[in-house]
Amino acid sequence: MIFKFNQQKLRTKTIVSALLLSGFLFADPIMVDKKELGLIRNLKVYQYPQWIAKVTNSHYKNIYFSSPKSMFEFYYSFKKWPEFNIKSVDDMMSIQVTDYKTYDAIDARRAYYVYGSNITSISGDDLVSFKNEYDAKEYAKNNNGKRIFRFSQVKYQLIQLLNGSI
Repeated sequence: MIFKFNQQKLRTKTIVSALLLSGFLFADPIMVDKKELGLIRNLKVYQYPQWIAKVTNSHYKNIYFSSPKSMFEFYYSFKKWPEFNIKSVDDMMSIQVTDYKTYDAIDARRAYYVYGSNITSISGDDLVSFKNEYDAKEYAKNNNGKRIFRFSQVKYQLIQLLNGSI
């Protein structure tokens, strides 16, 4: 009987630990000081909580952005800002975007991005980020989204297109 109880307790601890590590149980928004300006657009990012993105470099310095589009602009041209000591994308220890539905911080590399919707960020046409594909599809259906991308599918040319540079 004791063995069975300990097995159940161990199984429960394992499940809870896995959920905590995945950020499922206690997801929080990206916290930003009111003085913090987004790197690319120089906007007070706290005013647009559904759009905030953040990169943490290998020296644990946080770099904030007013939207996923701005974060991707930095991701593809980080050498323009040598003050952040990023020599390659591997120096970006963490990349987070905000889940548009929940406002929770999510791993940008695992997110789903809706392109072409009728909702724009303060930065204009943008990519709307979601933690899961279901929410991205629902959003796209309800807001005229044209396509859903994964992180690796978002190319610099798409960011240029969103900025009107193409």
